[in-house]
Amino acid sequence: MNRSSLHLLKGTGYLISTVSVALLAIVSWDSASKSPLLVACLLGGAATSVIGMFCRWLSYEIEKRQEERR
Repeated sequence: MNRSSLHLLKGTGYLISTVSVALLAIVSWDSASKSPLLVACLLGGAATSVIGMFCRWLSYEIEKRQEERR
């Protein structure tokens, strides 16, 4: 597998994980919506998970571009 394929696979994996977080948040919403604290935790947890995946993807993107410059 070449570098481009691996990079695409990583990006696809992060996209799938992001969709998974969204689906789990949707399923949990009915119970969480009964408490403002639970809503905050659900939204905060989902947001931080997606932001974390974006940061990891971005680090791979930066590494790829640095390697291409060499």
